[in-house]
Amino acid sequence: MNKQRAPEPTAASAFRCGQIAIVGRPSVGKSTLVNALVGARISITSRRPQTTRHRVRGILTTTAAQFIFVDTPGFQARHRSRLNERMNRAVRDSLADVDVIVVVVDATRLTEADRDVLALLPDGVPVIAAVNKVDRLADKTRLLPFLATIGAARDFAAIVPISAEKGWQLDALTAEIAGRLPAGPALYPADDLTDRDERFLAAEYLREKIFRLLGQELPYAAAVAIDTFAHEADLRRIHATVFVEKASQRAILLGEGGSRMKAIATGARRDMEQLFGGKVFLEVWVRVKPGWANDERMLTQLGY
Repeated sequence: MNKQRAPEPTAASAFRCGQIAIVGRPSVGKSTLVNALVGARISITSRRPQTTRHRVRGILTTTAAQFIFVDTPGFQARHRSRLNERMNRAVRDSLADVDVIVVVVDATRLTEADRDVLALLPDGVPVIAAVNKVDRLADKTRLLPFLATIGAARDFAAIVPISAEKGWQLDALTAEIAGRLPAGPALYPADDLTDRDERFLAAEYLREKIFRLLGQELPYAAAVAIDTFAHEADLRRIHATVFVEKASQRAILLGEGGSRMKAIATGARRDMEQLFGGKVFLEVWVRVKPGWANDERMLTQLGY
């Protein structure tokens, strides 16, 4: 459902290219959407809020346009730490030089956290609302009234109900975006899927497994650093360190006889081999670093 039609492409506009910020509160499916649009898992996902900590660009190139999607951490104002301050800053910075903003909201409810995100959005940039997870609505008659509520919250360029997980209505979303991108040549080669290198993706895949396999609190106390990343013919040899804040967290992460960490590393290694298209040797150490999430130098070293 759209409030206004996207501008029609003209012959003179030819190829279009631009950056699209994907923003929203935690757990609305931003990274799932970016992965679905790009067609590859370049942003990690889990059922836990704030799995995404870094800005990641996902690239989709068609015959008519190149879309550079900027996946951002979920903006939140409840938990205070230097890490969260940097993630919130990444959201704000992502809005500075984009051509289109897609704000993702959950089709089941519009919260104060959603309104906090809407308040951040600058004037002068087209904003499209992607109403995600419509497939999870048990009562589909709730959708139209909810879209009206969304429309009353801001003057959107378009409102598109989607399911990122099911891939539903994504063509409609990209059509709305494409008509608002500026004319211009592609900025990346047509076969590029992301601006991030394999070293970064290796750390993210390992962190994703920690989020997926551990309890409620521990994943938020963990960070991953890649110590060495070496190519040896078709083999990638990777040594990584997982930092936690307490010795008790290290014990939980390792598990009995190191069994839990072995399962985490094995799952991450298999994902890396699928993405990289070759064998991976992965060795992981777990170290205690109290207060790392409030240590400015440590956060910089970790790429935040």
